Amino acid sequence: MIIQPRIYLASQSPRRRELLKQIGVNFEMLLLRSDPRRTVDVDETPHADESPETYVTRVCEAKANAGWNGLWLRNLPTFPALAADTSVILNGKIIGKPRDREEAAAMLRQLSGRRHQVLSAVAVAFGERIEIRLSTTAVTFAVLDEERIHRYLLTNEWHDKAGAYGIQGHAGAFVERIEGSYSGVMGLPLFETAELLRTFGYPVL
Repeated sequence: MIIQPRIYLASQSPRRRELLKQIGVNFEMLLLRSDPRRTVDVDETPHADESPETYVTRVCEAKANAGWNGLWLRNLPTFPALAADTSVILNGKIIGKPRDREEAAAMLRQLSGRRHQVLSAVAVAFGERIEIRLSTTAVTFAVLDEERIHRYLLTNEWHDKAGAYGIQGHAGAFVERIEGSYSGVMGLPLFETAELLRTFGYPVL
């Protein structure tokens, strides 16, 4: 029997699943959070004086390593483990995920009429080897009035999203200009992902 090449996706993001399917990558979900034997969580707390670029790549690398180590815990066949991390940056500061609707509204007011960056890192771990790529995209928002922000919040799309928005949803109408990777803003830069997988011998276009 011919074994199809595949990878493990160390992420629960439905957007990352969609993007991998888009470029024909055969993957299996690696849901480490649901494994009772997993005792160490990835530390996603920014370190003091840590640049956003360093933060995103550090967290991404830690997620990929956790994914690879999880294969051994569960005695799974050894295929590369892929992880990603995305952050929204405004004036050099990381804007995380909102805890509630009020915080989401505050984030959208900050982004209104301004240009911000989206940093999206992707990492692949296999054995002792780990490789990382980083995508940087500039996104410019239109000016958002309170009524528009309120209507967006009613969609609940802000939940669990860096910067309180997802470009692939209703908030796509907020974006005046994008310079860089659209898929990177979604959470998985496809050019860098494909480049990375090819270096590990995975057949991707």
